[in-house]
Formats: sequence, structure tokens, C-alpha cells
Amino acid sequence: MCPNLLFSVSYTTRPRRPGEKDGKDYYFISEEAFKDKVDRGEFAEWEENYGYLYGTSSKTMKELLHLLQKGFDIILDLDWRGAKTLKKNYPGGVFVFILPPSTRELERRLRGRGVESKQNIDKRLAKALDEIKEIIWYDYLIFNDHLETAVDTLRSIYVAEKSKKERLAYKIKEFLAL
Repeated sequence: MCPNLLFSVSYTTRPRRPGEKDGKDYYFISEEAFKDKVDRGEFAEWEENYGYLYGTSSKTMKELLHLLQKGFDIILDLDWRGAKTLKKNYPGGVFVFILPPSTRELERRLRGRGVESKQNIDKRLAKALDEIKEIIWYDYLIFNDHLETAVDTLRSIYVAEKSKKERLAYKIKEFLAL
């Protein structure tokens, strides 16, 4: 749908779920290897989430910034803490919070994965209410009650953001130079 839109792959210490591929969904590494990267300052952002570590490498962010200059756009999948860190350190990003239609549906989806313990699901549901309080600083919200509608909404946000006059200043200069 959007050929110049790329997905950034993060690092995690959580086990791979069925169907996930290393280097496509996440870079799956040990907790020790992750902590070594933290100690060496190799993450632009990282957080512990539900007992596992997740992070975006600084090297990846540098590569992404280079790709942005070449006309590509990037989607990063982050929790609110990582998103807040990147919003502070990399201004100009657009931040979209995606919510399930209800806490009941969130619980159904978590249980439907079949990979979470009851204890983890209960922990996630309790934490979800705190996370939702963070929507106040996001630019957009999407309720993912119907996947096609949610995708259309995200695409609409993307197209609208690409059309902002601030983002098209270079084209205005080109136009005026003719």
C-alpha cells in the first residue's frame, strides 16, 4: 500500500512465538546479550516490559534517519515509554496509539494467542489501564475494532502527515524555482 514505508525491527529477550522470524519480527537475543548492548550504550531506547527486554538500536536509528533523507518513512512498534524517549530525542516523528475496542476484547485477544500464562494476562490487563493514560501526548489514536478500518485509518494518518506543508517545504522551493 505504501511502498516507501518500512518497518523497524527491534530487539527482544522474549521467546519467539509460532510463526515469528528472527530479523523480521524482532531480533531475538538472550538477556545477557541485551544487557551487554545496554552497557555499551547501543540502544536509542529500551524498556523492560512484562519481564522481557525490548529495544531499538542506535545503529538502526542512524540507518533509519539516513533512509528518511532518501524519502522513506519508518514505522516503529514501541511501548509508550520507548515512544516517549524517541519523541524527546528524535523530534518530528508522528506517534499513533493503537487501542483494542475494549478491555474485554484485549483479554480475549491475549487469551487467544495461547502463549501467555493466566498470571501474565492478568498483569497485562492491569497494566493496560495505566498505559492508556499515556494517550494524552500521542498525536493520533486508533481503535482496532475492525482490522481493515484500523489499517485504513493508519493509512489516512500517513497520507495526511505526508501532505503537511512543513514536510513539503522542499517541493514548494522546487515549484517556486521553476
